[in-house]
Amino acid sequence: MFAVYADQINPESPLDGLVVGDRPEPQAPEGWTTVTVKAASINHHDVWSLRGVGLPADRLPMILGCDAAGLDEDGNEVVVHAVISDPAWRGDETLDPKRSLLSERHQGTFAERVTVPTRNVVAKPAGLTFAEAACLPTAWLTAYRMLFTQSGLKQGDSVLVQGAGGGVATAAITLARAAGFRVYATSRDEEKRQRAVEIGAHEAFESGARLPSKVDAVIETVGAATWSHSVKSMRPGGTIVIAGATSGDAPSHAELTRIFFQQMRVHGSTMGTRDELHALAQFMDVTGTKPLIDREIPMADAAEGLGAVIDGSVFGKIVLTL
Repeated sequence: MFAVYADQINPESPLDGLVVGDRPEPQAPEGWTTVTVKAASINHHDVWSLRGVGLPADRLPMILGCDAAGLDEDGNEVVVHAVISDPAWRGDETLDPKRSLLSERHQGTFAERVTVPTRNVVAKPAGLTFAEAACLPTAWLTAYRMLFTQSGLKQGDSVLVQGAGGGVATAAITLARAAGFRVYATSRDEEKRQRAVEIGAHEAFESGARLPSKVDAVIETVGAATWSHSVKSMRPGGTIVIAGATSGDAPSHAELTRIFFQQMRVHGSTMGTRDELHALAQFMDVTGTKPLIDREIPMADAAEGLGAVIDGSVFGKIVLTL
């Protein structure tokens, strides 16, 4: 079958290890199901895989991709949940120490078909296209968990979203506005600040700028470059929810004194559960909210989309279609 996969690891030039070609048809073991992929979206995780982070060379070749929407074996329209937990695990699967994501130990979604545990398929929201639904399982689910499970925000509260433009940040802006929060966003890029306002931010500021008021929570995925600003922008007792560190994980100022003196909380967050993916799908359906797609391109042109992610020339999600 047609697939996009990693054939070698190259930390310095990740696209050198990318192959567009044929791979064997997947075989679904007991308790698993095969999904015919209609659309899949690109994440930073795919670039990290090509660099060898979380994907050692002895697992190659590995089909890339965590996210997909398509048809299950009965023809139902479904979304694939990418977190693969141990069969014996009970409870929040993101806390399972043996968990993995598709394309780490199991072949991913950048292919005509993918096999996943049957429990990992969720009904696709009727109001979303396959391309839109393919954006949900990683970036949008991560943003949903950050906002509605980890942050402690209530309607009318304020939230700062750092680094407007990335998949999680644009999802957080859109979801936060739909949920009734006051939304501030930052970006170094003026065009991205303007677009952040268009998709739901009440105001957008240059990175590091002083906000009109302290916020109740910060959605942090940038890391070192914005950490100090995140802490300084938050009210006493507020919460930083961090789910990434694309600029590095070693800020020059950790702001520990400010954090403990003002009794702030720092809450880590990773992906989301199947139940949260189901809740996200319902939220999208009820509110009419739709994912922001930067572009749709044929899966055969996956290198173009991955290159855009590497360059940072993306606002929203890049979707690969079959």
